[in-house]
Order: sequence, then structure tokens, then C-alpha cells
Amino acid sequence: MKRLYIVSSGAGGMDYITPQAQHAIEASEVVVSYTKYAKELAPLLEGKTLYTSGMTHEIERCTHAIACACEGKTTCIISNGDANVFGMATLVVELMDAKNLWEEIELISLPGITAFLATASKVGAPVSQDFAIISLSDRLTDIGLIDKRIRASLACDFVLGIYNPKSKKRTQPYANFLEALTEVDKRIAIVAQNVGRSEECISITTTHDLIAQGLRNDAVGMNTLLIIGNSTTRLTHNAHVLTPRGYLNKYDLSGEHKQKA
Repeated sequence: MKRLYIVSSGAGGMDYITPQAQHAIEASEVVVSYTKYAKELAPLLEGKTLYTSGMTHEIERCTHAIACACEGKTTCIISNGDANVFGMATLVVELMDAKNLWEEIELISLPGITAFLATASKVGAPVSQDFAIISLSDRLTDIGLIDKRIRASLACDFVLGIYNPKSKKRTQPYANFLEALTEVDKRIAIVAQNVGRSEECISITTTHDLIAQGLRNDAVGMNTLLIIGNSTTRLTHNAHVLTPRGYLNKYDLSGEHKQKA
């Protein structure tokens, strides 16, 4: 049966790509990718028929990958992070379904390590309770719905991961996000730029600082991930970030149940 892989390449360059993803690339004759990701993965793509394109050409890339698979060429389409987190999985599946190709092509989607999880692992333990992941890009999602999701997440006291916070031309969703932050108490904020790449930069600050810097904050852009802690998130003695799971509310340090007062 003809085969198409959706390969999640993990955060950034090559540090987070899984062995499973590498094996899929090795097995593929054709590799389809966003140009930037192909450059980062160049050592793995030698000898492959490579098709790349830039931003806003997602439908074109997915259509080409499906067409190559239909021709009998084992093909993979690369998606940064995890393909199911604002990646290519949804579009490939949607196009496959529209063309009803399920009997013709075997579609294999491989998971990846997201920038959200990679960042969390580097700053301590900020994500150990319920959390929400929201993109501020309003290119495909109505800005009113984005605002509603942000406020609902903050009201429910989720740890919050923010993708695509702002670009040079697209700033209103981020401005609205900052306004929503003014409606809750100060929280720990993690600003992670270019996660997994050589220019990676991760800083720990507060929501009050994000609000104060406003749209002038050069650390916040399309290659930035934000993590906003919940009301229990705090700094440890060594300045790492901790969102307690709640164990020490129920147990003492020896592991025994605490006596109720």
C-alpha cells in the first residue's frame, strides 16, 4: 500500500527529533517541508527528492505530499514540534478525507516533542496541573474566539501555553492577551525564544513585566513560546519554576498522610 508519513521533527533544529521520525525520513523517497525546517534538518535529507515552500503555502505542500504518495513514492511531510499542535496533521487528514484516499494511502502520523514541553523541562516543573495551549494567530481562527479562550483559561486557573504571540504586522491578539492578564493576579511567566535552536533564549519573568513592556517587547515574536503559570506557580530556592501537583498538601515529607486539623 502507498505510504505517507507526517513526521513531527520536534522543537527547533535536530536536538528533539525522535528515532522514529528519523527512520521515517530514511524510508522516504520524497520529503516535503517548510523551507526553514528543511534547512535545519539538512543532514537527514541528503539524497532525498526535496520539495519546500514558505509560509502560507501549507495547502500546496500537503497537496504535493499526497500527490507524490499517490504516485507510489513513499513520502513524508515534516511538521515542526508535534504535527497535531498547530501543525500539518489536521490539513493532511482533511485533504485525504476530502479526496477519500483512505483505501489508497496508508497515513502514518508520528508524534514529536513540542516547544511547550521542551521549555517546561528546562525551567523546572511548571506544567504539572491542568493546562491549556492556545495560538494567538488569528489567520485561521477568529480573534474573538481567541480572546474568549484566553479569558476562560485564566478564569479556570490553567497553566497556559501561548504559541504565535505576535508578528510585526499582527499585534492585536497579543494586545488583547495582555489586557486579559491585567484581570488576574500576577503570575510567573516564561518567555522562550527559538527553543531547540542555537539562538535559544529562555527567561523567567512575571505577567506584570509582560504587561509593562506591552507591544514593544522584542523578546516576543513568532519564534516565541510563552508559559503563564497558574495561581500556585512559584519560584524554587534555585530560581526554577514549580507548579506543585499537590502531594505535599496531602502527605508529609515522609510520605505519610497529614492529619486533618
